[in-house]
Amino acid sequence: MLTYDVKFWAIRQRDGRAKPYQLRWVVGPEEHSKSYRLKSQAEGRLAELMAALRNREPFDTVTGLPDSELRALNSPTWYAHARDYVEMKWPTVSAKHRASIAESLATVTPTLVKDERGAPTAHALRTALYAWAFRLVKDEDGRWQRRTDLETPPEHIAHALDWIARKSLQVTDLDTPVVLRSALRALSLKMDGTPAAPNTVNRKIPVFSNALRYAVELDRLDAVPLGKIDWSAPEVDDEIDFRYVPGPQLTRQLLEAVADQGARGRHLRAFFGCIYYAGARPAEVVSLALPDCTLPDEGWGELVFAKSTARIGSAWTNTGESFDSRGLKRRARNATRTVPIPPILVRMLRRHIEEFGTAPDGRLFRAARGGLVLTKEYGEIWTAARRVVLTSHQFDTPLAETAYSARRAGISLWLKSGVAPAEVARRAGHSIAVLHRFYNKIINGHRHEDNARLERALTDDIRSPI
Repeated sequence: MLTYDVKFWAIRQRDGRAKPYQLRWVVGPEEHSKSYRLKSQAEGRLAELMAALRNREPFDTVTGLPDSELRALNSPTWYAHARDYVEMKWPTVSAKHRASIAESLATVTPTLVKDERGAPTAHALRTALYAWAFRLVKDEDGRWQRRTDLETPPEHIAHALDWIARKSLQVTDLDTPVVLRSALRALSLKMDGTPAAPNTVNRKIPVFSNALRYAVELDRLDAVPLGKIDWSAPEVDDEIDFRYVPGPQLTRQLLEAVADQGARGRHLRAFFGCIYYAGARPAEVVSLALPDCTLPDEGWGELVFAKSTARIGSAWTNTGESFDSRGLKRRARNATRTVPIPPILVRMLRRHIEEFGTAPDGRLFRAARGGLVLTKEYGEIWTAARRVVLTSHQFDTPLAETAYSARRAGISLWLKSGVAPAEVARRAGHSIAVLHRFYNKIINGHRHEDNARLERALTDDIRSPI
């Protein structure tokens, strides 16, 4: 039990003993004592205890220690805490987030050690942490368990895990600025010591911060200590460089070049058409099915996007399959997004269905062997189309570099055509804030046109009779 009822007695000298100077104090009803060889040692310890009481720290009646010392004494290692954090987060987060948590913790944990004597290679330690320590698997009853509890790792992995378990600092050590700074520095670098990309750093820092917050939740830390040091994540410029976003004519040429890439190109032409004309993310088009499409004989149609299917890796999904299907990005799990599509995409999809039909589950697009379309597969087709359409100089630039460029091209066209930003954000599945962050140049580019409209309206108002 913790209490502020603490009393100190004068240091007592007991001659004839190896440690003659005895410090005594009472915490609540319990008496405590400790003997020292030198009087200065006893006086120093007494000063520490009295300082803790002056700082309004409660004392533990059982051990006689201030709360901070008791917490440090009972503190788990950072490695053990990080594993607890993974176990807590795993059941409720997406496969992609699981992999990101493991990557972030595997980056920072090797830095948080007492010393590096006997350390395994950096690569072996990173693999041991990422693929074993910070990964859960299902047991025979379908319950999540730590992988190391169900599988026997190879010898070099077992050695790495044993080393980090012995050498890991305690969680309370992260309350020390020098330790905290070393952790943040590790998150800012690649394995070869060069600076990591700003987006990578800004993805890993929240994982580390959340793990610290979980330590506060478990009463392993008093508060998240990140505010103790003068450090900030690198600035990220999210605004798109529109020099490399293809315009309507170039995008149409790329779609035609896709269709010229053999049978797979013809099959994927409408896939890329959905990315451009519907402003969809590739992972949303992967799972698009016939019931999600309204394709009239004439005029505009509609597509309903209900989920996003991305290839993450079988190690991180609930099903043990490579692909993870989840709700739309930043939306409730069962939310959908309806997007009007122009007649050109309606015709493109009708021709696609007529020529290729659908998969047994109704999906419009299939991999060459019948499964879900792989990023590598559609990426290779897009690269081949770029090689045909672009000059050699353009090909070596980021112009239309990935299939995602078609989505940016479509959203840019909507904005340039005068579609209200709120409607553009809805169709694209963005928030207004995100739309402004990425497409601010285009939105601001309409400011003079908007001002002209307002000026005309004000002039007409002045001229109109009252």
